[in-house]
Amino acid sequence: MYENATGALLLCRAAPSAVRPAARLLRERLLLAPAGEGWSVLVPEDKPWLHGDEPVDQVAAGWATALAVASSWSAVALWWDGERAGFVLGTGLRRPVGYLWLADGTPAGEYEVMRCVGVRLELDPVLDVQTLTELTLRDPAADAAARLLGLTAVLSRIGLTLPTGLAPGEPADRLREVVRVQPAAEQLDPSALRNPVQAERDVFEEGPLGQWSRGRRARLLGGAELMAGIPLAAWGLRRRSGGWTAAAALLMAHGALGLGYDRMWVRS
Repeated sequence: MYENATGALLLCRAAPSAVRPAARLLRERLLLAPAGEGWSVLVPEDKPWLHGDEPVDQVAAGWATALAVASSWSAVALWWDGERAGFVLGTGLRRPVGYLWLADGTPAGEYEVMRCVGVRLELDPVLDVQTLTELTLRDPAADAAARLLGLTAVLSRIGLTLPTGLAPGEPADRLREVVRVQPAAEQLDPSALRNPVQAERDVFEEGPLGQWSRGRRARLLGGAELMAGIPLAAWGLRRRSGGWTAAAALLMAHGALGLGYDRMWVRS
């Protein structure tokens, strides 16, 4: 890992066409590129951890959580700074889980997290999970960047293929340069989101809750999401956490859209 390098990657278990609408709702300038069969990678163009009150790990965790809430696919946020590195896995409305290592690769997380990751990503319960748990053991030859590369190596068994030259642990500027030259890369600019209601509708219908978009189930689900989103938003605002506030906003938007879906769209 480069000394004092800080950065983040978002690995999304879906094709770019499915990731695009949800990623735009993060309201961040992002680069989107394919990353293997059924995978995409998101690279931030800005460095919000330098201009806000949140360190890079909290920013990345908030993004992964927001993407997972808004979609039917999992999001894995990789992050690193000069002292630590780690990842956060977001899957639907489940509590996100993560692990971290010190810069020299010393494990500093809970062993059980890796087994949870294996279950949520439907990895091979023997070979893949065993490899993941080995990342929680001390290894003087593996620094934090090597640990993250070990994680991506396991994910490669379920289709992940990072673009050539893109590797966790490198400076954020280097990551952007690598992704920009990818043939299928595209820029997601939040200023181009002219119709956020339509975008939210697209995410809602394509997500895991799309089948609950009408009728009594939609009203029940919408009310539950609003009730869950309001206290989460208050907590995020108190903590000045942009990522968690974004996750709360998506929850509340889903809830409001579910409650008003029939009235707004059946007539159109």
